[in-house]
Amino acid sequence: MFGWRARLGVLVPPGNPTVEPEFYHMAPEGVTIHFARLQGFQSLSTPGAAAGMEERTLAYLEELPGPATALSSVNPSVVILAHTASSYATGFDKEPQLIDRIASLTGTAALTAARAVLAALKHFGVKKLALGTPYPEAISAKGKAYWEAAGFDIVGYQRLADVQNIYAENEQRAYQLARQANTPDADAVFLSGTGVPTVGVLEVLEQDLGKPVISSTQASLWQALRLAGVRQAIPGFGRLLREI
Repeated sequence: MFGWRARLGVLVPPGNPTVEPEFYHMAPEGVTIHFARLQGFQSLSTPGAAAGMEERTLAYLEELPGPATALSSVNPSVVILAHTASSYATGFDKEPQLIDRIASLTGTAALTAARAVLAALKHFGVKKLALGTPYPEAISAKGKAYWEAAGFDIVGYQRLADVQNIYAENEQRAYQLARQANTPDADAVFLSGTGVPTVGVLEVLEQDLGKPVISSTQASLWQALRLAGVRQAIPGFGRLLREI
């Protein structure tokens, strides 16, 4: 039987080509990952493009019942909303209602990528955070406000320059974004978003910066495995997954 240790369900934006290969690359033996595409985008702008990103995000949230209910058919141990911007659009204070909604629709434990990152930051005792985002200014500002509402001092803040489409970005650009966002007094660096490839550069970033570097996808897998009761250290993707 596949997923004999755990089955993880992931709700992913329709145009996102990154989450699936990154999850498959990191997942330990006996854990299977099952995906459903978010809906509500058909008449809107191009997936991944800066233009229309806020409207697409709100549409995804409105149309959650379809993909969430379908995903529940594989009986996942945990369901993850792998779209960090959904949390920013919802707001920190209202996000628990979103998580409860997903749990109700799927009949299992649920989390968002942002709440997984929050758990990771608390795990490392982070107070001062450097934040790197690939979003347009409006969503980046909401992201900064989200983490400030969560109680962090944002001592470094950087948007990725010249983004035409998040899904066309690469790990080299993610590496540069982390370095630009970092400040000497930051306890950790967080690369927001599941669309930009990140997990292949987390290890080298931590070596170069001398501090934890967390990404949305890495933290989502880490927290989902913990909730599913799988506590196997996973090397090669940053300190977080080695300390599961």
